[in-house]
Amino acid sequence: MGKKKSRELTQEEWLEQALVPESEWPYKVPGNWVWVRGEHIFKPMTSKKPEGEYFSYIDIESIDNLNQQVNKVKKLKVSDAPSRASRELYEGDTLFSLVRPYLMNIAFITEEFAQSIASTGFYVCRPTSILNNRYLFRLMTSNYVVNGLNSYMKGDNSPSIRSSDIQGFYYPIPPVAEQQRIVDRIESLFEKLDQAKGIIQEALDSFENRRAAILYKAFSGELTKKWREENGVGMESWETLKLRQCGNWCGGGTPSKSRKDYWENGNIPWVSPKDMKSMYIDNAIDKITQTAINESSTRLVPEGAILIVVRSGILRRILPIAITRTQVTLNQDMKALIPKGINAKYLYWLFVSKEASIRTKCAKSGTTVESISSKLLYEYEITIPPIHEQVQIAQILDDIFDNEINAQTLMDAIEDVDVMKKSILARTFRGELGTNDPIEVNEIFEM
Repeated sequence: MGKKKSRELTQEEWLEQALVPESEWPYKVPGNWVWVRGEHIFKPMTSKKPEGEYFSYIDIESIDNLNQQVNKVKKLKVSDAPSRASRELYEGDTLFSLVRPYLMNIAFITEEFAQSIASTGFYVCRPTSILNNRYLFRLMTSNYVVNGLNSYMKGDNSPSIRSSDIQGFYYPIPPVAEQQRIVDRIESLFEKLDQAKGIIQEALDSFENRRAAILYKAFSGELTKKWREENGVGMESWETLKLRQCGNWCGGGTPSKSRKDYWENGNIPWVSPKDMKSMYIDNAIDKITQTAINESSTRLVPEGAILIVVRSGILRRILPIAITRTQVTLNQDMKALIPKGINAKYLYWLFVSKEASIRTKCAKSGTTVESISSKLLYEYEITIPPIHEQVQIAQILDDIFDNEINAQTLMDAIEDVDVMKKSILARTFRGELGTNDPIEVNEIFEM
């Protein structure tokens, strides 16, 4: 006997399965909005095998995760196709990375990339008729969705979520007309914010280019050429050292959060990447007690040490460096170099000049540039002049950059734009943009 054909659901039965009961809503939305499980608003993903001699392939590395767009498509021979190359794409799809959702490798598929094949490392969000594809894209980039799905992440080497996590997640859906108004409003606001961000980025690029030119002169010996002539010193006095030879290195640790006596009334700065926003560090958002130091893996770092962020999303853009002005402790995302026979300010400016090179050459294998390999960092080579010339170089650089706008100030301004975007999205998906018409009926009730 053949299989018994399953009965088609009535509209009421379908709605009962699709709609999230009000008692389970993540937050309140306008009366004509609904909360729906993803499996009922996304079309099933489809597979496609590469054909012909070459094909266009989109993997995680293809995504610009700062701007949530496809940056570069790989042209591969079909004979070299990875086993993961099987996700079929259509214009209007949204790609959402199943690996480390917090990195926001998310992108909208435009006509240009519609014939590409994507990695199975993505979930392809393909909207049904009740979803505006641009609304869906903006929704998938919101903190609500990214942070919510991130909570399902499992695994150590390549922490990921499952397709079923996206399908079972709850999404706020307004009427289609409201979705279009939302898209129009968001994209108008974002266009203005992107223009402002572009102006700030140009100023930052100009500053960085000028600074890079000055730092190159400093660490190639050109900046102190006259000083050497006056002091009878030649470039042969400079030597090449590996960073492990420049002093003592130490890492950080996190005292147990469950031990109140480690944190309450603490007065010792516990530095993490979020504190690394200036040349000098003498304070931190979090502080710990002496008991925490005595009983955990963290240790005191003295004044005059060089602090470096070795694990953080910020490493995709910059390598934060600072000098301690007091004793501090570190979390596990930080490293400290306690200089031995080398001027701390010289080392600071040297790290600043080499930050892009360090991020590239010392990145952990198999990851995006969000983690620095300690082994590679310690073996990184630098040039060091005699101590008197180190002091001279550091003083010249201090004098030059003292009165200039700090690059961090510009980066903070760019970050402020990104925060504003996230704030707009948060208001948007709560129905707080002021565009909703309560009379409109949600199309989901007509499916």
